[in-house]
Amino acid sequence: MTPPGAVITDIEGTTTPISFVHAVLFPYARQRLPDFLRRHADDPEVARQLGAVARLAPGIEPLAALLAWMDEDAKIGPLKALQGLVWHEGYADGSLKSQLYGDVAPALRRWHSAGIRLYVYSSGSVAAQRLLFRHAGDDNLEALFNGFFDTATGHKRDDASYTAIARAIGLPAAHIVFLSDVEAELDAAAASGMRVCQVVRPQDGTVPSQRHDRAADFTEVARIVALPA
Repeated sequence: MTPPGAVITDIEGTTTPISFVHAVLFPYARQRLPDFLRRHADDPEVARQLGAVARLAPGIEPLAALLAWMDEDAKIGPLKALQGLVWHEGYADGSLKSQLYGDVAPALRRWHSAGIRLYVYSSGSVAAQRLLFRHAGDDNLEALFNGFFDTATGHKRDDASYTAIARAIGLPAAHIVFLSDVEAELDAAAASGMRVCQVVRPQDGTVPSQRHDRAADFTEVARIVALPA
């Protein structure tokens, strides 16, 4: 099997425990968002995102709309952007430190050293993605990646999103591997022509796919898709 030219990875349930996102990041943002909005009301970026909230939820107080979207785990751009800004403060003052599965960082370094181009595609904002990999314990893994994609590119369960990413990367879809724990995302990526592999983390209760290759960790991913192990 020919090694891929690029790997695109999801985050939640793939590189990072779902519990970190839902039990650490989301509650942190919810608790601190009201004070953050008060302190940064005059910040141009915050004002821009709040304007977008007002357009998406007319007649609803912006904070109330944001909190409701958080409760729904809605994949809405201004919510994700504002969460990312709150997390930026948390990482900066040491309140937050990212969690990655232990097999992830060594594999990413091996693949990067071998010339494999690395990308992220996640529903979290690009800024939040960068923060997570920049503050991964004592490691700064952000520099290993060639690029980051979020839902501004398109829905993660829409094959057109993966076609757009392949075009942006500048590689044929068949030369790209997409890693995720979510079968519907893998279906969409495969429909675009990408090679796919499901990462099945028992700790996250991932439902194994019957349609795609499966791996327990990034070490097994490497064996399945011909990456450096």
